[in-house]
Amino acid sequence: MKWIFLLLLSLLAVWPGAVAQDDEEAAPQTSAREILTDLILENGEQDTNLELLSEHGDAIIQEVVAAWRIGKIQIATNGESRTALIERDDALYELLTDAPFAGNPENVEKSRPSRALRKELSRLVDVIDLVSPDLNIRADAALKLGSSQSLDYLPALKANLPKQKNSKTREAFEEGIWISLLANGSTAEKISSLEGLTDDPSVYARSFIEKLVTELEGDTSDDAELLRKKAGEALVATTKHEKTIENLGTLFRGLSTGSVLLIVAYGLAITFGLMGIINMAHGEFIAIGAYTVFVVQTFFAERFGVGTAAYESYFLWAIPAAFLTAAFFGALLEIGVIRFLYKRPLESLLATWGVSMLIRQGLRMQFGSANVMVDAPQWLSGNVTVGDVTMPYARLFVIGFAVVVVFITWFILRRTKVGLHIRATMQNRQMASSLGIPAKRVNLFTFAFGSGLAGLAGAFLSQIGNVGPEMGQIYIVDSFMVVVIGGVGNLLGAAVSSMGIGMFDQGLQPILGPVLGKVLVLFAIILFLQWRPGGLFPSRSRSLDD
Repeated sequence: MKWIFLLLLSLLAVWPGAVAQDDEEAAPQTSAREILTDLILENGEQDTNLELLSEHGDAIIQEVVAAWRIGKIQIATNGESRTALIERDDALYELLTDAPFAGNPENVEKSRPSRALRKELSRLVDVIDLVSPDLNIRADAALKLGSSQSLDYLPALKANLPKQKNSKTREAFEEGIWISLLANGSTAEKISSLEGLTDDPSVYARSFIEKLVTELEGDTSDDAELLRKKAGEALVATTKHEKTIENLGTLFRGLSTGSVLLIVAYGLAITFGLMGIINMAHGEFIAIGAYTVFVVQTFFAERFGVGTAAYESYFLWAIPAAFLTAAFFGALLEIGVIRFLYKRPLESLLATWGVSMLIRQGLRMQFGSANVMVDAPQWLSGNVTVGDVTMPYARLFVIGFAVVVVFITWFILRRTKVGLHIRATMQNRQMASSLGIPAKRVNLFTFAFGSGLAGLAGAFLSQIGNVGPEMGQIYIVDSFMVVVIGGVGNLLGAAVSSMGIGMFDQGLQPILGPVLGKVLVLFAIILFLQWRPGGLFPSRSRSLDD
């Protein structure tokens, strides 16, 4: 429970986008374009302009400095009026407004900075990301410049540290300064840095601490002994921190794996657990959902173009499309095959196995036997780092959506009239029919709903894995294990068992490797079922109670 609490607390603190905006400082009143224009036109004091420019982190500064070096900054003169221009793709643009230059090209001449100014601008560009409006870029720059251990960057790091009011960026600046001082500081500063890295350990700083210990070999002075002692304490703290990070990473991977298993297995928990149908085509409904995402993505790419705002929303449309498409084919399967095989488990197993082969071959004929590429939208790309634990946005989304799937399924089955009819029909079809419940319609809806959940699983798997005709086969065995361990017909059991298997699997893999870890998980499942054949939450009936 402690690790779950820590992870949830961390997610709240650094949810994607939480540190993307800089609300800690007021923006400089003079824009970077205005300052660059004054610098090029030699308006005002050069040192003053450079000082003002150092407060900006705009990308235009790097562009202008690079262009100025190669003679692509020019000045247009019209009487007493002068305009700074930048050349892009053989066209001239006004630097101040970024508008195309409409003046006379004959009145334009190149601007060349002095050697001293070029040197100052080069130094400015090196540290410009330290004042970037994006706090993530700013934090990365602080660590990058600090890890270079160059004395040239240390003043800029120290000067910008007091301006950092965001805790994450402040920690990055402090760590960068400590790492730099390990190579450039006095003995007192090195001791202070090591104490800082002991109180606030970082995996990133380990190599620099070890480098300092190596440099101290053979030095028998009192200062060296004290530095070795402090370095040892910092390494011990770093090792403990690494263990914590490893545990948090295992927890996240377990939650992620368990969420994928949960979404994959929940449809099977309905068709197999509640209806008693051994649907060997469940994996193919997963593939149908994944290919639906591919079709929707292709449509949006052709209709709106890749990279447009409309294209970035394709996955939001693909989610319901995957559910409805898989549910439609599930309804066809129930009407054409399953309807005649209730209470006949062996025949239903063989029939759905044959259907699974037909679906796979149909997918190969339509899309080819090779895997197809499904690109994640920008808002699902990348990752967020919490305490050195890297968490992909796509897997965070899967975890969140797994919770939504559980809630919606529970609500439908427990709080709606349709759910009441489903539970009644699954317990006793003949009795439900005699009470006026349309059993055939309920069976159709239930099987289609379970198949639609499998399609949802395929939609999410398309964002974190390959999409191919065989993709569902990877999860079919795990899905049955989740349902059986949780207790056949118990959706809460399926949720608990999926998370348990995910945690157990990810906890063992770093120790035993993926193959042996998987074998041990299967062995543990066999032993568990020997102890509790009915699973975590076994089904109960009056005959058992009597």
